[in-house]
Amino acid sequence: MAYLRRIVAAAIIGPLALLLATSAMAEKSGGVLRIFQYDSPASMSIHEEALNSAQNPMMAVFNNLVIFNQREPQNRLATIVPELATKWSWNSEMTELTFQLRHGVTWHDGQPFTAADVKCTWDMIIGLGPRKLRANPRKMWYHNVDSISVQDDTATFHLKAPQPALLALLASGYSPVYPCHVSPQDMRQHPIGTGPFKFVSYKPNEMIKLEKNTTYWKRGLPYLDGIEWGIIPNRATAILAFTSGKFDITFPFGLTIPLMKNIEQERPDAICEVAPANQSTNLIINREQPPFNDPEIRRAMTLTLDRRSFIDILAAGHGDIGGAMQPAPEGFWGMPSAMLKELPGYGSDIAKNRADARAIMEKAGYGPGKPLAFNVSVRNTPPFRDPAVILIDQLRQIYMDGELENVDTANWFPKVYRKDYKVGLNLTGSGVDDPDAQFYENYVCGSDRNYTGYCNPELDQLIDKQSAERDQEMRQRTVWEIDRKLQQDAARPILFHNEFGTCWQPHVKGLTIMVNSLFNGWRMEDVWLDQ
Repeated sequence: MAYLRRIVAAAIIGPLALLLATSAMAEKSGGVLRIFQYDSPASMSIHEEALNSAQNPMMAVFNNLVIFNQREPQNRLATIVPELATKWSWNSEMTELTFQLRHGVTWHDGQPFTAADVKCTWDMIIGLGPRKLRANPRKMWYHNVDSISVQDDTATFHLKAPQPALLALLASGYSPVYPCHVSPQDMRQHPIGTGPFKFVSYKPNEMIKLEKNTTYWKRGLPYLDGIEWGIIPNRATAILAFTSGKFDITFPFGLTIPLMKNIEQERPDAICEVAPANQSTNLIINREQPPFNDPEIRRAMTLTLDRRSFIDILAAGHGDIGGAMQPAPEGFWGMPSAMLKELPGYGSDIAKNRADARAIMEKAGYGPGKPLAFNVSVRNTPPFRDPAVILIDQLRQIYMDGELENVDTANWFPKVYRKDYKVGLNLTGSGVDDPDAQFYENYVCGSDRNYTGYCNPELDQLIDKQSAERDQEMRQRTVWEIDRKLQQDAARPILFHNEFGTCWQPHVKGLTIMVNSLFNGWRMEDVWLDQ
């Protein structure tokens, strides 16, 4: 069978190599790529921001030690390639990961890139040294890193326990290397990177501008002269600007399926693609706020959910039902459908589920004449607001009277981080399709992004167990056990997993839309304009 696979691979790779060679000859340099987005990020600092409105534009400014191949739509360990590191190696216990660093790389201000920059970056993230981040949303990704040592042109991550998936975390667009000589405060307003594009300016509610790095260490790249991210809060205005040719790309993963179909009708020459985002729309419940500190009230909320209706109404049937981890086949770790159907609120008998939920609410003293009133807090963008309207309607079926509270993007993460809410609707995008990213960031006790305050020390031990496991089949079974428990406990009830559209003009070439991450595909150095 192995021999047969090699024969088939050779038959495929030969023509593919010819096709790629032909494509490379056609690539052109020049032009400014114009993309719209819906809101203004709080800063330009990837390590301090939790939203893709900052991360997507800034990924083109930086480099990682390693990165997921930007031409591969599915992120996985096998597609990780070198960037600022030329190679890497593990010790036999998988507690030390050593990177050989690239020579001849300079920061955008002309300073040389060194091993000290790697150490400074992760010392800052894990809380060592004098440099401090104002917000640190992915600190828990690196909870297992004990220290980073450097020697000449190598950097070694020393771990407290084995963690084979650390390499995947480092390959995310959320994991750039920062310069030692630039303060975190300056990185928020004028970031300095080593990447294919230099930061030029940011005007909130107007524009983020990048220009070509003419001394980029990857010879011949980038092809574009610059990128402009135009900020247009009104979705209808932004789409009209795209269909009239003022923008080259819609905001990545920013279109519902109905909106994408409208674009295809208006601009039949546009190229549109639907892809899973590895992003769930979920219900966040502040477990410290009465009456939501009552597990039965939270259980009633999960029972009223009609997950399929969210997908049908918002995405014309494009979406997936799952737990915390992205469902297969695009995701590697999602629970099987048979396991999902056994969970509270996942069964097909919605009427029975809601009858059970109303019985719970009546026992707690609520009913048609005495509904439970509260605000449903959401980030003030369409992907948050639209499903929140449906959620509020479904909660009303069980004597819960929710009122929409819109929160500006700059205030959203601080608000939920402070737990300054009772009930909210959130979109959780996983920076990496790996349990270490999802579980440590969103569910372990004390994580900054554990917005609901869920804490289960026994489950934390299981999360540590799966992280250290080398056998991937055994790890997957443990991951399913963890995910099932999270859904049973209503830790962060998952409404559905999103699929979104992205459209671009036919002259945009070299763009790859990834199927298990909305964060990792925006280096943009390979994109070019056929004009």
